[in-house]
Amino acid sequence: MTCKSLKILCLTLIALMLPACSISYKFNGSNIDYSLIRSISIEDFPNNAALVYAPLSNSLSEEIRDAYQRQTRLQVRRSGGDLELSGEIIGYEVTPMGVAADSYSAETKLTMRVQVHFVNNIHPEESFDRTYSAYQTFDSSQTLNNVQEQLCQTMIKEIVENIYNDTVAKW
Repeated sequence: MTCKSLKILCLTLIALMLPACSISYKFNGSNIDYSLIRSISIEDFPNNAALVYAPLSNSLSEEIRDAYQRQTRLQVRRSGGDLELSGEIIGYEVTPMGVAADSYSAETKLTMRVQVHFVNNIHPEESFDRTYSAYQTFDSSQTLNNVQEQLCQTMIKEIVENIYNDTVAKW
């Protein structure tokens, strides 16, 4: 075999092997086998906390649904999914924080807690019950009514991100 035919043989082998190598990236942050898991059912999350902010239940439920629709190819249903997500808001509390020089609270903390029940019908060992919480502080000179909507949206986004990561992203 000549040097020229050896080079051709090597180049041919390299050319045949290159298409077999591939790198796959996922930019949605999910770890889902779409050949097995095609849908997720997400029930409404009722507000069963002692203190009730009326829009909270609907905002949380819709934000959870939106996250799975935006970041996965799963079909989002109300019931009967390969993955099932349900739960309730179990805590919504306002707590005074640090005391200022005039003996009044300088800051107030708003806390939200959500109990989540996750069922993976394809891989049952990944199912769980877990409580998620988030809080935001605000200056006590402001009323809760003035800051509530913005604080709730921030807490909802944090909780939804944590739920998403624990259910399908597996971070």
